[in-house]
Amino acid sequence: MTQHDKAASGPPFSSIAQTPQLRPYQQEAVKRVVVHFRASSEPALVVLPTGSGKSLVIAELARLARGRVLVLAHVRELVEQNHAKYQAYGLEADIFSAGLKRKEANRQVVFGSVQSVVRNLDRFNDANFTLLVIDESHRVSLNEDASYRQVIEHLRQHNAQLKILGLTATPYRLGQGFIYYRHHHGMVRGSEESFFRDCVFEQPLRLMVKQGYLAAPKRLDMAIEGYDFSALKPSSSGFFQEEELNRVVAGNRATPGIIGQIVERAADRQGIMIFAATVAHAEEIIGYLPRAEAALITGATPSRERTALIDAFKARGLKYLVNVAVLTTGFDAPHVDLIAILRPTESVSLYQQMVGRGLRLSPGKSDCLILDYVGNPWDIFAPEVGEPKPDSDSEPVQVECPACGHANLYWGKRDGDIVIEHFGRRCQGLVDDPDRNSKVASGQRGAVSGACKKQCDFRFRFKVCDECGAENDIAARRCHGCDKLLVDADDKLKDALKLKDAKVLRVSGMQLEATTNGRGLPRLKVTYHDEDGTHLSEWFALETSAQRRAFYAAFLRYHLRAPGGKWQPLSADEVVAEQRRLRHPDFVVGRKVGRHFQIRDKLFDYEGRYRKAVEAG
Repeated sequence: MTQHDKAASGPPFSSIAQTPQLRPYQQEAVKRVVVHFRASSEPALVVLPTGSGKSLVIAELARLARGRVLVLAHVRELVEQNHAKYQAYGLEADIFSAGLKRKEANRQVVFGSVQSVVRNLDRFNDANFTLLVIDESHRVSLNEDASYRQVIEHLRQHNAQLKILGLTATPYRLGQGFIYYRHHHGMVRGSEESFFRDCVFEQPLRLMVKQGYLAAPKRLDMAIEGYDFSALKPSSSGFFQEEELNRVVAGNRATPGIIGQIVERAADRQGIMIFAATVAHAEEIIGYLPRAEAALITGATPSRERTALIDAFKARGLKYLVNVAVLTTGFDAPHVDLIAILRPTESVSLYQQMVGRGLRLSPGKSDCLILDYVGNPWDIFAPEVGEPKPDSDSEPVQVECPACGHANLYWGKRDGDIVIEHFGRRCQGLVDDPDRNSKVASGQRGAVSGACKKQCDFRFRFKVCDECGAENDIAARRCHGCDKLLVDADDKLKDALKLKDAKVLRVSGMQLEATTNGRGLPRLKVTYHDEDGTHLSEWFALETSAQRRAFYAAFLRYHLRAPGGKWQPLSADEVVAEQRRLRHPDFVVGRKVGRHFQIRDKLFDYEGRYRKAVEAG
């Protein structure tokens, strides 16, 4: 029986006793994948920085697989590289790629381009495909009509237990954030709708550099006059329009000086890659570089010419290679030791791919100089993903969950050592799921350590269901507890404005006062002010532990800028002294009871059609 004929329903991998001599982190990545797929068919992800040898990990997994393997990539260069690494083990595999002029799909292992495979799905009507590997898997869309999803669905129709592994250096998509749900460190990173369920292994870039596996990136934000793209806004797709980019760079007086500085910095460098904003911009740049040492590649460069120019650059016949967003993946020139970025990007993935072109090791290379003439905001080692940065003053802050103890990382603000504000909504920690654990105990398949857990239920910011009292995400439309539609904030305001005995405040400020009531007892008075001078007040007692618990439940938990913290004030004076920790609501709704108004509702994190006071122009 050939390997091709082995049953698709059997274990996906053979023994790993004959593991080749991979680097330790590559061995660990392979081990984690094998362990995951022996227990589960949920799609898994491995994160390895650019230049860390993903092709070797792919080759080893393909070698270990019992059934047939399809390895997909989106560009022919990656198809060719991955195939070559597998052949280096003395093994044969097919290539299915129109760009490489080969369409073979008979051997146990097939390396293909997704474009060619999706157009020829009838060539892959085989239930023996047990493993699908996707290189640069951040390109897998949530859209089920996308090419990768069509291939996945086709293979699953033939084998419902198909194992799907993604590999990428940048596990996030513009507009989506992280592309996986759970991380092997025991936390939630992406949405529950993420295609990849578990990141089973991640090797940090900083550690790769520290261990000497990659060259150190040395980033400089250039002081010379650069380009100002601050007035531009990305399109709905998240990318900048070429026409708008050209308005900034075309004929810009800064360009000659920038290129002159790049040439000066390149004097003792081996290979220089320049990322231009547009084709017109690149054509101008090439005119300022030494003619015999520079070349330009764009999406319109003919295939044969492109190959010849890349080969000349790799052979060091050319020193400068200018491109417009075409040499970000599948391009391997280890001697590159200067990257000049002359284009903006809202995509952290694209930014890291550009930087990654210069991080591979090469003789005589100690680091890679990154010259950023645009001021891209991304951190090479800790990219800002998951949630957009709320404002320029925010920084990553650690917030412990009071329910499970998980150390969450959110955008926030500090005042000395105190986190006075954070923007986290739900704890990212993973906790045991009794329902899934019981299934595992009863012998059901489909759960490894991550799949036996669920996301912690604690919410730092929430809105309460009026029907059942469950806490829901602030953007939720339907209650997760009773499945009832949640009352829309706009409807609340609209209904209140219709009532004669109601008062709606567009809150412009909140005043705290430690005072006494009519009987001389200490009280905290909180007054909310509208733009037109109208105000509403509420009073709280903090003398006993029961009163302080009530104060926390009715006021503090909603008003804290850093909810979930350990601050528990013991008196009204302490609340007033630490009012920097508090935020005011966007709207307050009061109802008249007798001669006075009582506060009935407070709206926080409001996003709707009514203007907020802070937005007043």
